[in-house]
Amino acid sequence: MTETALLRQRTPEERPTPPRRGGLLAGLLRTARPKQWIKNVLVVAAPAAAGELFSRHALHQLALVFVLFTACAAAVYLVNDARDADADRAHPTKRHRPVAAGQVPVPVAYAAGGALAVLAPAAAAWLCSPAVAALLTAYVGMQLAYCVSLKHVLVVDLAVVTTGFLMRAMVGGLALGIPLSRWFLITTGFGALFMVSAKRYSEAVQMAGEAGATRALLTEYTTGYLRFVWQLAAGVAVLGYCLWAMEEGGVPHTSVLPWRQLSMVAFILAVLRYAVFADRGTAGEPEDVVLRDRALALIGLVWVAMYGLAVANW
Repeated sequence: MTETALLRQRTPEERPTPPRRGGLLAGLLRTARPKQWIKNVLVVAAPAAAGELFSRHALHQLALVFVLFTACAAAVYLVNDARDADADRAHPTKRHRPVAAGQVPVPVAYAAGGALAVLAPAAAAWLCSPAVAALLTAYVGMQLAYCVSLKHVLVVDLAVVTTGFLMRAMVGGLALGIPLSRWFLITTGFGALFMVSAKRYSEAVQMAGEAGATRALLTEYTTGYLRFVWQLAAGVAVLGYCLWAMEEGGVPHTSVLPWRQLSMVAFILAVLRYAVFADRGTAGEPEDVVLRDRALALIGLVWVAMYGLAVANW
C-alpha cells in the first residue's frame, strides 16, 4: 500500500502535523495568544469604578500596565507551550500550535518566555510602582507554578485561574494609587470564579465519556460539583454587587435617577443570561460568550452606562 493511501486511512489525530506558514516572529506572536489580550482590558476596572479613568495620567498608566500585563501573560503562554510541546503534538487541535508544530523551537520559546517574565516586572518597577511590579511578579510566579503542578490539584486550579483575573482587575488601581474597596474585590473575584467554573463545567459536559480529550483534571471533577461552584460564585457575586449598590456611604446624591440601584437589574440580568450558556454546557471563553450573544452584549452595554452614571453621580 502506498504512503498516500496509508495517510488517507489515518484518523485526523494520527496524521502528521502540517507545517505552519510564517516565520519565527509570527510563531512567537501566535503563541502569545493575541485573542486572549482582551482579558487584560480588566486593568481599567478599578479606575473606572472609582471614576478616575479619563485623565491623561490615568490613560497613560493604564496603557502601560496593559502592555506589561500582556507581556507577562505571553511569557506564561510561551513557557506553557514549550513544556507541553510533546503532549500537544498528540492533541487534535493543540498540535497546530507553533511550538508543537515546530514553527517555534522549544529552546526559543523557553528563552523568550523567560526574558518577558523578567523584563516586564522590571519595567513595571521603573515605569510604574513597586506595588505593580510586585503584583506582576506574583502573577508570573503563580501562573508558572500552575503550568508545572498546580493545574493538577483539585480546586487549587480554579483558585489560581480566578486569581489571575482578579489581579488584572487590581493592577490598574495599584498603578494609580486607588484604594480597592471590599465590594469591588468580592464582586470581581467571585464573578471571575463564576466564569472560570462555568467554562470548566462546559468542558466537562462536552467531553462526557472522552477522558483525556481535554484537561486531564476534568476527569476528577464531577459535573455536579462544577455546577455547584458556578452557582455559588454567581450568587456571591450578585450579593456583593447588590450590597455595593444599596450602600449609601455618606455621599450626597444629586443624580437624576438612582443609577446605583438600577444598575443591579442589568447586572443580575447579565449573570442570568450568562448562566444560560453555563447550564447548556456552552460557556467557553468569556469573551466569546459575550461577543456571540447580542442580548448579553446589549445588557452589558446598558450596565456599563448605568454604572458609569452611578460613579459620576449624574
